[in-house]
Amino acid sequence: MARMVTWAGVDDDPERLDRATIDLAPDAMRAFGSSHTRSFATGWSLDVGPGWVTRSIGVTCRGLGWWRSLTLTRHPDGRWESRQDAEGDPDLPAPGLADPASVEGALDCDLGLSPVTNTMPVRRLRLLDDVVPPTPLVLAWIDVPSLQVVRDEQVYASAGDGSTPRRVTFSSRDHDFSTTFTVDEDGLVVDYPGIARRLDRTG
Repeated sequence: MARMVTWAGVDDDPERLDRATIDLAPDAMRAFGSSHTRSFATGWSLDVGPGWVTRSIGVTCRGLGWWRSLTLTRHPDGRWESRQDAEGDPDLPAPGLADPASVEGALDCDLGLSPVTNTMPVRRLRLLDDVVPPTPLVLAWIDVPSLQVVRDEQVYASAGDGSTPRRVTFSSRDHDFSTTFTVDEDGLVVDYPGIARRLDRTG
């Protein structure tokens, strides 16, 4: 059964609201959702295949007088490619993946400001079940609202005693950021300091 989850922003834009509908399988998931702020709105859909490996993500962002879209696809051989479009001039970096080689072999996408894409590394690394030491990953990180795609080196590890909600340590080498966030029994974010906090859970 699909789950519907809502988060509130807790960073510099506390009025941000994120909603997602998530269909979880034992080793994969599909999801779609939206994010609304004072200056732009984002809609997205995500397809994650066996082993919690990203197949594709589609994202659109719209503001007053501008919009842009991105489709980011991971091929079975590890290659990534993007298709993008834009209209208007919001003074943002160009959307898309300028250097596919920089993320070749990455297994995950990471949608900026969205708690949903943390689920794939959490589940694939078995952070819900085991004590896992710091594990480095390379991700295709999608900046929001520009939809520019860049390489991001991240590190995940388990923290705490395995009780619920479970605690995960996270750091991004490229963005000079680290935190400890909590997830529920499905690996969905409950509280991500500086990013989002769960408001409700149904389904």
